[in-house]
Amino acid sequence: MPLRKIFKIFKRRVSYKDAEIYPDEIFLDSRNLPQFDVHQFEGRLEKPISKIVLKILGGIFVFAGLVFISQIWILQIYKGKAYSERSENNRLRKTSIFSNRGIIYDRNAVELASNTINESDPDFALRKYALIKGISHIVGYLKYPTKDSAGFYYKTEYDGKDGAEKIFNDELSGENGVKIVETDARGAVKSENTMQPPKDGKNVTLAIDSRINDKLYKLIEDASIQRGFRGGAGVIMDIYTGEILSLTSFPEPDLNVMTDGSDNTTISGYLKNPNNPFLNRAVSGLYTPGSIVKPYMALGALSENIIDPLKNILSTGSISIQNPYYKDLKTVFLDWQPQGWVDMRQALALSSNVYFYTIGGGYEDQRGLGIANIEKYMRMMGLGEKTNINLLGEAEDTIPSPAWKEEFFPGNPWRIGDTYHTSIGQYGFQLTPIAAVRSIAAVANNGTLLTPTILLKNKDELVLNSTTVPIKDEYFKIVKEGMRQSVFTVTASALNLPFVAVAAKTGTAELGTKKQFVNSWVVGFFPYDNPRYAFAVILERGARTNQLGATYVMRNLLDWMHIYTPQYLSD
Repeated sequence: MPLRKIFKIFKRRVSYKDAEIYPDEIFLDSRNLPQFDVHQFEGRLEKPISKIVLKILGGIFVFAGLVFISQIWILQIYKGKAYSERSENNRLRKTSIFSNRGIIYDRNAVELASNTINESDPDFALRKYALIKGISHIVGYLKYPTKDSAGFYYKTEYDGKDGAEKIFNDELSGENGVKIVETDARGAVKSENTMQPPKDGKNVTLAIDSRINDKLYKLIEDASIQRGFRGGAGVIMDIYTGEILSLTSFPEPDLNVMTDGSDNTTISGYLKNPNNPFLNRAVSGLYTPGSIVKPYMALGALSENIIDPLKNILSTGSISIQNPYYKDLKTVFLDWQPQGWVDMRQALALSSNVYFYTIGGGYEDQRGLGIANIEKYMRMMGLGEKTNINLLGEAEDTIPSPAWKEEFFPGNPWRIGDTYHTSIGQYGFQLTPIAAVRSIAAVANNGTLLTPTILLKNKDELVLNSTTVPIKDEYFKIVKEGMRQSVFTVTASALNLPFVAVAAKTGTAELGTKKQFVNSWVVGFFPYDNPRYAFAVILERGARTNQLGATYVMRNLLDWMHIYTPQYLSD
């Protein structure tokens, strides 16, 4: 196609619909010609805007106006109250006033857990624990209120994690108050007004004497370290109220470290420690008891008329019974040493295994209690169940029985040898120290099983939760006499003291496949003639050859108490 035609087509398509007349096309007013000034114009000649465009523009402005007005109505009227409250809340913020946590005291008003100023965050107080050994498992620790990343508290309560801090958390916590904080646009506080004042927590007084706890812990610690025991525990209980005068477990964590929570190295060390500092051995530890169950065997034999307490049984160092599977073989059950002829009191004092094999399972012409009655009297004396002490994590004892054996060793029948071993506190027997002290306290008070408590109460407030054991006082008297005689023999001679009369029963429980380890026990009560306190001490898993045991710990504690707390030793 020729270029001319293309140009004509293009020229025809040019639209002048909205064309403007620019300055170089403007006609000048004749009056302005003589003074022609190219910078001065009378105006432009423009094409009028169409009505359609004006209507469209008008509609747009009307629509925008309606939208604007509707938004104002929504903000000011429909949602005005909500936005007003939100705005006010941005200016006025409700926050907690932390209450002061109650103080934990020992029975002598010594502060075990108290409050101190928090210099880094004055909103709440820090918890401070006394630098007293042996109180960690009974006092416990806590965690503090916590802020989120914006600086607001999402956790506004102290959180007790163990011991009295957790058990009595509600009493110790009190109630937080509420205040209104007014801030400006930059977030600076302009004023504070209290709406509800805080209510401080109540103080709690424990029954323990922290001086005794400290000393008992240190004695167990020294014995464990020097003699290679894995750990240990000790408990002293009032035999008439159930109040715990002392309860300690070695090793233990540092309460200040646990509450602060920032010393990761130390806390990691606790977690990796094979001796488990977090285990409260006094309440949660289960241990083979050995001979400390023999007093209950004696009570059962007397109650069932199995034997006269004056009847003598000969211990030559062992008894032998026919092996039911091999007629030419005999099974031998050893005594820890030959005892000669012994009656019940002497058998308790000397801890004769042969005597208690005989009255437990029977031997030759002497009938025995049998495993059903053994279990019956152990449970009657409070073993095999929880004591319900007001501490966390209490374990439940195990008393061997045919049902227990069938559960754990199915298809393996109960044998007379199992009864013999159970009679001297071996085999599957497992006790906690708190259960041991409760049971021996029931011997001391002639048959009242108390619920132990770590809380000190006024005599008017003290409501005893107890069970009466249906055993005659005269039988308790025989057993107590045998326990008193033990301090004059080799088994508990360390407790033969001139300033206080003690009745005791020792136990050496064998452990390991080759019986190369032992638990060393001692239980008992004092003063003998007018009993007031029962005790139980255990040193866990030491070498069998060790000559130092739980009686050493208790002897040294009583020596110390004679000087520093003699009021507990008097009649």
